[in-house]
Parts: sequence; structure tokens; C-alpha cells
Amino acid sequence: MSEEQCCTATVQGDAPDFAAQAVMPDGSFKEVKLSDYKGKYVVLFFYPLDFTFVCPTEIIAFSDKVSEFAERGAELLGVSIDSHFSHLAWRNTPRTKGGIGEIKYPLVADLDKSISRKYGVLLESPGIALRGLFVIDKHGKVRHITINDLPLGRNIDEALRIIDAVEFNEKNGEVCPANWNKGDDGMKASQEGLVEYAGDHYK
Repeated sequence: MSEEQCCTATVQGDAPDFAAQAVMPDGSFKEVKLSDYKGKYVVLFFYPLDFTFVCPTEIIAFSDKVSEFAERGAELLGVSIDSHFSHLAWRNTPRTKGGIGEIKYPLVADLDKSISRKYGVLLESPGIALRGLFVIDKHGKVRHITINDLPLGRNIDEALRIIDAVEFNEKNGEVCPANWNKGDDGMKASQEGLVEYAGDHYK
């Protein structure tokens, strides 16, 4: 098995570590390592390019809900194949002019495309990432992956729901049925648990 294959992100596997330059919420540059976030949930998401169209709507939408992620002990990291200088220039462009403004989480520069490749979202030609989203737990394990095609923007509330589900499972040992939301009943992962849940919900 090649190094590239062994490092590909898979559900239940270890999230591939990386170190790269990022633009921080205060506009400074800093090297970010995924391993520095051990002990917290991480929502790592990839987007194709700075100064494009669907991307700013997603990046701003994530930023608008950063406090809700923080309440769950979750950190956001955005990644594209652009340089940190490009990220900064985009931050410095007003939102009314197609920019993203003062984003409240780091934007990581994947200029050599190694992070996108490790996470299996790189389109080798034209050399940009699909809209991959990875929920990583406090132990550095990948618990959820979604990958959208380029035209399809993501639902930020769904990322929050997934974190809630991961936390619920960790704390209660129960599984989360379809359309589960925080506060809903879970299910014991057994035939008896299914029968009990069905008796309460399928009438």
C-alpha cells in the first residue's frame, strides 16, 4: 500500500494530519496543524477556489455560525488550494464586492494540494478540490464525510446536527435514527432497542 493510499481519509479511520500556512481570524498568518486540535471536534471543509461564486456563500455561512460550533467544542477549518496571501486578499475584499470579509476561523492554504489529495477530494485536473466536509472527533477519528460536486453548496445546519449526533452517541452509547436532531430520542443498538423505538414512534 502506498503512502498516499494509507493516508486517505476514511470514516472510522484516523484523520490525516497536516501542517500548512493559514490566515487566522485576526488576519495574521500562522502554521496550522490538525494535530493541535486533538481534544476538540473539528469540521474540516474544502472548497474549490478563492474569488469564486458558491464558495463565499458557504464560507460566510460557516462564519455566521461559528459560535454555535464553539458551543459544541468544535473548531472550523476551511481549506482550498490557494495561497494564504490569496486568502488574505479575499478577506480584505468587501462582501458586497464578492469578498468574504472578516471570517472567524482559519482558512488553510493547500498550495501543493497535498491536503486535498490526502482527503480524497482533489480533482487532479483542473487541480481544485471538491466540496468535501469531514467531521473529526476529539480523538482525531473521522466520523462523517460528505463530498458535494462543485455547483452544490452545503447545509451548515447539517454539520451542526452531525456533531450533535456524534456527541450523543459518545455520551449515551445509543445510535441516532433517521432525521434525528438534538433532543430527540436515540435508540439502543439492539433488536430490543429497535422494537422499543418502533413502539414509540411507528403507530
